[in-house]
Amino acid sequence: MDVELYVYDLSGYSMSLTGIQIDAIYHTSLVFGGVEYFFGQGVHRTVPGTTHHGQPMEKLHMGRTELPNEVIQEYLESLAQIYTPESYDLFMHNCNNFTQDLSMFLLGKGIPEHIQSLPKTFLSTPLGQMLRPQIDRAMRGITQADPGPQIPAPSAQTPHRPPGPTVSAVHATQDLRGYVRNVSNLRELDEQLSLAKDSCACIFFTSSACAPCKIAYPAYDELAEEAGDKAILIKVDLNTAFDVSTRYNVRATPTFMTFLKGKKEHEWTGANPAELKGNIRLLIQSAFPPHPHTALRLPSLQREITNYVLYTRIPPMEKLLQKIGSYQQDPTIIGLVEFIKTRLTAPADAAVPNLAFLAQFIQSTLPSIPKDSLFALVDLIRVAFVDPRVSGFFAEEAGQRTLLALLSPSSDLASCPYNLRIVMLQLACNFFSSSLFPQQITTNHELRESCIRLLTGCLLDSHTNLRVVAASFAHNLAAYNHNERFASRPDKLTEEDQVEIAASLVEAINTEEESVEALHGFLFALGLLLYEAPVDGGLMDLCRAMGIAELITAKKQIEKMKGEPLLKEIGQELFGKGLK
Repeated sequence: MDVELYVYDLSGYSMSLTGIQIDAIYHTSLVFGGVEYFFGQGVHRTVPGTTHHGQPMEKLHMGRTELPNEVIQEYLESLAQIYTPESYDLFMHNCNNFTQDLSMFLLGKGIPEHIQSLPKTFLSTPLGQMLRPQIDRAMRGITQADPGPQIPAPSAQTPHRPPGPTVSAVHATQDLRGYVRNVSNLRELDEQLSLAKDSCACIFFTSSACAPCKIAYPAYDELAEEAGDKAILIKVDLNTAFDVSTRYNVRATPTFMTFLKGKKEHEWTGANPAELKGNIRLLIQSAFPPHPHTALRLPSLQREITNYVLYTRIPPMEKLLQKIGSYQQDPTIIGLVEFIKTRLTAPADAAVPNLAFLAQFIQSTLPSIPKDSLFALVDLIRVAFVDPRVSGFFAEEAGQRTLLALLSPSSDLASCPYNLRIVMLQLACNFFSSSLFPQQITTNHELRESCIRLLTGCLLDSHTNLRVVAASFAHNLAAYNHNERFASRPDKLTEEDQVEIAASLVEAINTEEESVEALHGFLFALGLLLYEAPVDGGLMDLCRAMGIAELITAKKQIEKMKGEPLLKEIGQELFGKGLK
């Protein structure tokens, strides 16, 4: 996908708004995939060249990105959390900062230097400092004006819909979880029913001359949206689908026919919306009976987990840089340190450093850095990863190779110093600052193996602080998988990975006698993994075989741990009742 930079010059407004003629005021945007992206009153998406700024003075071809559109859109969502209407500043946090960050992510290179540096150059003069408030106030009405019609952001929830007449025009423009499939012949009907061989389906036999049928249309559409991908709801017009009428011998409309796991379940006639809703909901419940865990009292688990554990503390920079030695003079490290310091004092002014250079620096210098000093470099990366723009960049394939290099000492934890192990774990926790990264962990085999190896190798460490951080990383992985399962989507972690993590967590619970914080993390992570897991799956079998309920009960005998609330919720309720 080609990426273009649109450059606008807004200096023509300067005389009328401020009484002073300014030679150049640049506004930029990036154009790719038929959409123009820019920052003003938040992040905007418009048809290229149709904004209120008119036509660009220059169009620059920046390069070509091979990133999938869904990855780009997720990164844009993370940028929208930083580039808010309130954060706009004409000089320090403007459209050019936005295009710089987005360009770095898409292409690994920034926008032209003369555009980036213009605000700082202007503010470095006495006149610039004096006029800054006046110009910012005057130009805000232009830069943050209503940009006109917007292109809606793609929704991750929009289902794949077949082309042509099988999708109604109304539904094609809406963000629905499910939709009614209109079929016109027996072949199309068989195709739709085959999609429901492991779930359920309903056929609504109707005809254009059937007035009562129209009463049931709205309810049927609502049920399709409500059902999502749990049921296939089909509509057949018998005036055109003669072969369908012959097979099913339908003599009246409206007639409804339901199928469960590929077999006919029920048939009825009449346009009664209440009866229709009751029958379809009962059908879905039969196809997807509620998990036994939903009947338990588990407030910590019966919800989406909205917060991941991140390690945001900034260490004493001077001491940390001393550990890096001569590398602290490298321009890449200087830029990284400046970014971290600026983000602490003025987040809106923190321009992301050249992350492509940082990745190259890490990969080229890592083998030459002693393990005793390597922790300082990893700690700097850990702090930078708090910013989703940084973690989002390294979620891309080239960035993942850099992280594999950073996590490579985990392949031999026995020889890995304590301080390096703990900052690697903290870095792994900060992967979750970006919505892009968890998906990459679970799909990149090498990265997932490195993360799980690091986690399981540290859960039983003799250092209490290390066990606490390991519990945090286990919580983040388990929470990501739990949220997918809780939303009725497939697990992100394989059953083998879940069993491996759970086995280590059970052993960690069994041996923990010092830290209530570590025990709490172990219990919470294990509970998230187990909640609504397949009843006859390997995870449930593991917990039964290892006697997890008895292990947790034994923790109540330890004075400092008997007050931990999860001992009751997870131990007695989930593992006491939920494993039976």
